[in-house]
Amino acid sequence: MGLLNADIQSQIKTVFAELDAPVDLVLYSQGGAGTLECDYCTETRALLEELVSLSDKLKLEVRDLVADSELARGHNVDKIPAVVIQRGGAQPKDFGIRLYGIPSGYEFATLIEDIKMVSRGEVDLAADTRQALEKLTRPVHIQVYVTPTCPYCPRAVLLAHKLAMASELVTADMVEATEFPHLANRYHVHGVPRTVIQDVIHIEGAMPEAQVMQKLLGVLDEPTMARLRGEFEASLN
Repeated sequence: MGLLNADIQSQIKTVFAELDAPVDLVLYSQGGAGTLECDYCTETRALLEELVSLSDKLKLEVRDLVADSELARGHNVDKIPAVVIQRGGAQPKDFGIRLYGIPSGYEFATLIEDIKMVSRGEVDLAADTRQALEKLTRPVHIQVYVTPTCPYCPRAVLLAHKLAMASELVTADMVEATEFPHLANRYHVHGVPRTVIQDVIHIEGAMPEAQVMQKLLGVLDEPTMARLRGEFEASLN
């Protein structure tokens, strides 16, 4: 028996019928049993295999984090399960969108929206946001910590993923906090969604786009970033 019932499968088929360009899903998992600790690798693979079976526009590639370490480094993937969502076809494009942890609960909707967005190749962001992104001069890494039962988390994740699509300097991860407790502790995740920018800028809750951009542009303030970086590194000792 599959993870998705007949009604959900029917709804997804209707959504996927509107897909434009093909979408490639790259799952980083583990090989043989016991090679790495990964509580939800099997379930994540089963979910993605079932999803891919619902549309000929989707393709799933399964990789092993250790055996395919060079490819993993190319995707900047360092933990599992990890899902890379790429535009496929003749001109494949990696927008820097990552999902760490099984995309279940409310985050299943995030996965579906990500697929639609990557297939379309366009995002609905305010003109001010696009102009602000053009000010970036160095790579920016966004992590959004979530749990499957959080109804506000998809909004924060999708905004981060839109920013990654709109700027080649931005990469954005969804990180399921309960699957990666060491990271949740490292970044003091006591509630979700919690967005972490460049390790040291924190956003609590699903804030509006303009406020998120105001926080993100803090990366341009080098003295403040140096101070925050020092405080962050001191907190790890």
